[in-house]
Amino acid sequence: MPAYLIGTIRVTDPATWQRYVEQVGATFPPHGGTVLFRGSKALELNRSAHGERVVVAQFDSLAALRAWHGCAEYQALIALRDGGAEVTLTAYEA
Repeated sequence: MPAYLIGTIRVTDPATWQRYVEQVGATFPPHGGTVLFRGSKALELNRSAHGERVVVAQFDSLAALRAWHGCAEYQALIALRDGGAEVTLTAYEA
């Protein structure tokens, strides 16, 4: 069953965030993850969402998503991520 990662992002340090973005993409493929899209908030239709940016990634399973999140390569980027933005990550199964 596919699993999806949705991250909502409020950038606090653009330079640090850019360094994170340049590195994080390489952590997905070894775990079967694919970034479906990254985008910026265009319009709020009902209430206010966290952050001004979003990322959605797809994995083959929740286990694969969890393996990605726990892998050493991603864990090594968390300090950089948190130094550049306020990020909320949520996993969903389809």
